[in-house]
Amino acid sequence: MAHRLTAALHHVVRRTFARLAAGLLVVATPWAPTALAQPVPPPAEAYYRNPDILGAALSPSGRWLAMNTKLGGGRAELVVFDLQDWGKVARAVAFTDADIGRFQWVNDDWLVFNGVDLEAGGGDQRFAPGLFSVKRDGSELQTLVRPRRDFLTGGQRIGREPLEWNHRLLHVPGPGRDEVIIGEYKYTGTGQPDGVIPKRLNVATGRAQSLMLDTPAATGWMFDGRGEPRLLMAQKQGHLKLMWRQGERWEPLADHDAYEPAFSPVFIDAAGQLYVTHAEGRAGTTVLSRFDFDARRPHRDPMVRTPGFDFRGGVIADSSGKALGVRVVTDAETTIWFDERLKAVQQEADRRIPGRINRLSCRRCGAPDMTVLIESWSDRDPGQYTVLRPGAEGKPEWRTIGPVRKAIDPARMGTQDFERIKARDGADLPLWLTFPPGPRGNAPLPAVVLVHGGPWVPHRAWRWSADAQFLASRGYLVIEPDFRGTVGYGHAHFRASFKQWGLTMQDDVADALLWAVKQGHADPKRACIAGASYGGYATLMGLVRHPELYRCGAAWVAVTDPRLMFEWSSRSDQSDEVRSYTYPRMIGDPVADAAQLRDTAPVEQAARIKAPVLLAMGREDRRVPLVHGHRMRDALNAAGNPPEWVVYDDEGHGWLKVANRIDFALRLEKFLAQHLK
Repeated sequence: MAHRLTAALHHVVRRTFARLAAGLLVVATPWAPTALAQPVPPPAEAYYRNPDILGAALSPSGRWLAMNTKLGGGRAELVVFDLQDWGKVARAVAFTDADIGRFQWVNDDWLVFNGVDLEAGGGDQRFAPGLFSVKRDGSELQTLVRPRRDFLTGGQRIGREPLEWNHRLLHVPGPGRDEVIIGEYKYTGTGQPDGVIPKRLNVATGRAQSLMLDTPAATGWMFDGRGEPRLLMAQKQGHLKLMWRQGERWEPLADHDAYEPAFSPVFIDAAGQLYVTHAEGRAGTTVLSRFDFDARRPHRDPMVRTPGFDFRGGVIADSSGKALGVRVVTDAETTIWFDERLKAVQQEADRRIPGRINRLSCRRCGAPDMTVLIESWSDRDPGQYTVLRPGAEGKPEWRTIGPVRKAIDPARMGTQDFERIKARDGADLPLWLTFPPGPRGNAPLPAVVLVHGGPWVPHRAWRWSADAQFLASRGYLVIEPDFRGTVGYGHAHFRASFKQWGLTMQDDVADALLWAVKQGHADPKRACIAGASYGGYATLMGLVRHPELYRCGAAWVAVTDPRLMFEWSSRSDQSDEVRSYTYPRMIGDPVADAAQLRDTAPVEQAARIKAPVLLAMGREDRRVPLVHGHRMRDALNAAGNPPEWVVYDDEGHGWLKVANRIDFALRLEKFLAQHLK
C-alpha cells in the first residue's frame, strides 16, 4: 500500500498547475470569462472592503454549516445553516461594536471564536483577540479569554471569570467533549513569549485545568487527534529542541540549529505516527516523510516530493486523526486523496467547477451520509462555496452557498502567469506576472514591481490577489518576484538571502523587471516599485541601487534603517531571541557588519533617491515603529526630495480598517498615474 501510494503521489505532484490551468481555462463554461474588461475599472472599494464571506466550516456531523459573514451589510457575524432544513438559519453571534474573527466547531453543539474590531484599525488588537464560546443556536455566549483590548460593550456574559488575555487557542480535539486546548503564554519584558503552558478548557463551564506536564519550558506544542500533547518545541539562543512523549515519559527527539534543522514536525496521526519535512538534494527542497523513531531520523523513502518546490501543505485527517490525504502547494494548491471515495468527489468537483482550485473539507468522511464543503477559487475569482450532501433517495446534492466577494466579477479581472527565470548570478528566480484584464496586446505595458514583505515568508500561489488585481485593473503589468529568501523553493534559495538585504536580494528584484522588459511585457521607461514592510525597504533601496529602472517608489510600513531592528524599544514587538540570534545571522551582525548595515540603510542613502516617493506608516506599528518613517521623511526632506507622506493614526503593521485600505489604494492609484501615465 505504501509503495503504490508513494508512486501515485510522486506522479501527481510533478504536474504544475500553470500548465493544467492553461488547458482548463479555455473550456466554454458559465464560469469562464464571457466579456472583455469594461472601460471603467471596478472601484477600489470592490477590492479592499472586507469579504462577504470571511470563512465557512461544517460541524463534525456535517449537519450544520457555520459562516462568518458580512452579507447583512453590518458587522461580521456568525451564522449557522441547518443543511437538512435548508431555509433554517440561526444567527449565533452578532455584536454591534465588534466583528467575529476566527471560529471553529468544538462539537455539534458548541463553537469557539475570537473577536476583532474591523472598524477600529490595526493597533495591537490582533495579537490578543480573546476567546469566546457559544452554542450553535446563539445561546450561552460567554467570554473564555479576555481580549487585551476590551472593545466589546455589548453581548451577554455568563459563566466564571474569564482567563487573562495571555491565553490563546492551541488545538481543538476531535468531537465528543466540550473541551479545547489553550496555551498560557509567559511573556518577557519585550512582549514576546518565552514559554507556553498548555491547559484544557471546558467551553461550557469556562473551567481551565493545567495539563501539569513535567517538561522543560516549551515555546510550541503538537497534539494528536485526541488532544493529547505528543511533541514540544523549545527554541533558545538559536537552537531548537524537540521532545517526544512516549507513554508518560518525555524523551529527547532532536537538538539542532534553528536555522539548519534536520527535520521539522508537521502532523501526528491517530496511530501516533509523526510526519516531518526534511531537505534533500543540492537545492535543499523539503519532502514529506514519516519519522523513524528507531533510527531517530525521517524514513529514507519520502511520501511526497514536489520537484522545484519545498513541500508545503499538510496531512488531511478525519476527526479521529486518521490520514485521508495530503494537501500540497506548489505554484498552486492540489490535493492527493488516499480515500477512493474522496478522490472521486474531487474529480467530480473539478469537472463541475473547471478552471478553479477546488478544496474539499469532509465530515463523516467515507460514510454513506458524508457531507463535503468545497471552496473554489482562481486567479480571477476570489472564491465561492458549495456544499455536497446526500439528497433525496441518497442521490448527491450540490448546492452553491455564495461568492466570497460578490462585488468582484471574474470576467473583469486580470490573469496571472508563473515564471522561473535566472538572476544575473545564475540563481533561480521565480516570479509572478498579473496582466491587465482583456486581450493581451503586443505593446509593452507600464509596470509596477510589487515586492512582498517578510522577507522570509512562504511564496504566493495561484489565486486572486487584491493588490495585484487592483493595480492590473488600472492598466499596469504587476511583477512580483520571489527573490532569494522567499520560503518554498528550497533551503539553498532561502539561505542565499542571509546578510543580503539591499545586495543580491535587491538585484533579484531588478532582474525580474529587466526580464519582463526583455520579453516585451514591460515598458522600460514606465516602471515604478512598491511594497510594504521588507517590500517597502526594497522599494527605497531599489531607488538607491537601480535609479535608472524606476520612475517612482511607494513604500508603506517600511523598514528604513535595519539597525533600528536590533535596538530594544517598548514600541517594538521583537523578542530578545530574534534580536540577539535571528537578525544577526540573517540580516547582519550589528558590530561585525556595521559598515554593510550602514551602507544598505535607505535612511543613510536618502540623498541618492531622486525619484518621487510615497511613504505611509501606521502610528501604532510595533513591528516597524513610526521612527522608521519619521527619519526617512526627514532625510528625504533634507535631500530636497520631500515624499508624499501619510500616517494612519489607528493602524499597526498594515491597514486593517476598510476606510484606510481604500484611502491608501486611491493615494497609490493617483501617485502611479501621475508618474507612469
